[in-house]
Amino acid sequence: MIGPVVHGPPVLSKVFLLGQAPGPHEGAIGRPFAWTAGKTLFRWFEEAMGIDEATFRERIYMAAVARCFPGKASGGGDRKPDAEEIARCRTFLAREIAILEPELVIAVGQLAIVEVLAEKVARKKLDAVVGQVMRTRWHGVDLDVVPLPHPSGASPWHKLEPGKTLLAKALRAIERHPAMRDVLK
Repeated sequence: MIGPVVHGPPVLSKVFLLGQAPGPHEGAIGRPFAWTAGKTLFRWFEEAMGIDEATFRERIYMAAVARCFPGKASGGGDRKPDAEEIARCRTFLAREIAILEPELVIAVGQLAIVEVLAEKVARKKLDAVVGQVMRTRWHGVDLDVVPLPHPSGASPWHKLEPGKTLLAKALRAIERHPAMRDVLK
């Protein structure tokens, strides 16, 4: 993977957003979801619950399954981190979860969804999980997970049905979750 390590600021929060991995621009900028996918993600939160990007970053802990940009895939898009890269970064996630003990994890994209909900979502498509609030035990902490599609411009899933409707349902579930309501006070 290509450094530097990218993560959000140290926010003591009961809401934890988990992405896949930084893109090619996040390392230079020094924060997660700082480029095109981030603009889409933060627009979702602002339109659905009135929380702007600055407030979101101040109140919600943000991390990724892989901490560095994994490089480009042979087809031109960002390469998906491999199992070894994911395993090397998992220790950081375990420690963060142990410290924060989040009540809500917002899992953004298939890789993050599978990382948190592994056996519950194995081989399921996005339309089977997005829009759901799923209870799980992750790194020793009982918590709720709301899966979101990846906000990448490469995927039209969230722009077409049933993705549009399921995304709206997921954002309502996040807004109504007690941990998120506490964060937004």
